[in-house]
Amino acid sequence: MDTVERWPVESLVDGAKLGVRMTGDLEFREAEILSIRITPDRKYRFYVHYIDCNRRLDEWVGESALDLTNVRFPQKGGKAPKIQVDTSSNSHTSSPDREVPKKGSTRKRKVVGDASEVVKAEEAPVVPRPPSPFQADIKAPSQRGSMSIIGHSEDALTRIRNIEMIELGRYRIQPWYFSPYPQELTTLPCIYLCEFCLKFVKSSTCLKRHMMKCHLKHPPGNEIYRSDKLSFFEIDGRKNKTYAQNLCLLAKLFLDHKTLYYDTDPFLFYILTEQDDRGFHIVGYFSKEKESAEEYNVACILVLPPYQKKGYGRLLIEFSYELSKCEGKAGSPEKPLSDLGLLSYRSFWSQKIIEKLVQHRERCDDGDQLYLSVNDLSEETSIRKEDIISTLQVN
Repeated sequence: MDTVERWPVESLVDGAKLGVRMTGDLEFREAEILSIRITPDRKYRFYVHYIDCNRRLDEWVGESALDLTNVRFPQKGGKAPKIQVDTSSNSHTSSPDREVPKKGSTRKRKVVGDASEVVKAEEAPVVPRPPSPFQADIKAPSQRGSMSIIGHSEDALTRIRNIEMIELGRYRIQPWYFSPYPQELTTLPCIYLCEFCLKFVKSSTCLKRHMMKCHLKHPPGNEIYRSDKLSFFEIDGRKNKTYAQNLCLLAKLFLDHKTLYYDTDPFLFYILTEQDDRGFHIVGYFSKEKESAEEYNVACILVLPPYQKKGYGRLLIEFSYELSKCEGKAGSPEKPLSDLGLLSYRSFWSQKIIEKLVQHRERCDDGDQLYLSVNDLSEETSIRKEDIISTLQVN
């Protein structure tokens, strides 16, 4: 019986593609290795992106999850990335490049130096990372949202989720994406956030100490709407700069293809909360520019994972359009939308259009004209005409 040849795990490099068994799945999926880490006990860990899947599914896996019988390596000649070696001191230094062993090789490669050394491997060049964690839009200096498209998606460092877990109130949440929290927090198993001011600390002890000093029981700013236990608070990014920046850092953990702005002054943030006997707990939010040349009514929108699939996304969208009605404008979210965002907006637009068409038909007598123009729909719903047209075309 022939033995199936396997690539040695030491031969794998960043950019290599192979079958990987996703956590909780029995079948192999094609995936790309984004980063390699060696644990203190000399075991390999691989951060992988599953091809044609959203990046929120990216994860660290061990050798047992890999199909080493069929590996596609990246083209040579690129810049060599670093393989991280976990040590108790979390120190990382550089070491010489390594060669890719041939398939079927069983010889163990010699380990040069101690466990704190970093081994390099070949990869295609990457775009240099901007120095500021709150970076401006690369293509233009104009600020189009509290977070804006373009920026980190081509940066190899920011493709890797850097925070393992956060604790926010009574929930522990696993982040989906990279967020530029301070480097010293990225080595911790969990970071802790005050659910009222969103300050981040490194331990539960630090959080308890902070809570003794923090007198907030709700987001700063003005409560502008309340219905039963739900409230909306309006936050001015200029008056509450620290809170706004902490909110953007938190949101970035769950929003892909977004780049943080350091300057939150031009933006308003609308925080949706649930109230109980302990205070007003953040559920989600949306932000908008105070003055938008494109008349966007939403820059970013997010419902935190513990509150998703409960109708809060629709509530945030509807509230943004109610604000547009108060301003006498037709609004639209900043484009492009995420996959989940597009689904939510399409659902909202479709339902609002159908509601208006049904209401119009009920108002019309038998002899009246039944048609309703796109302009009429836009005026009655405050939904921009382009969004109405695209929704009608899809449906």
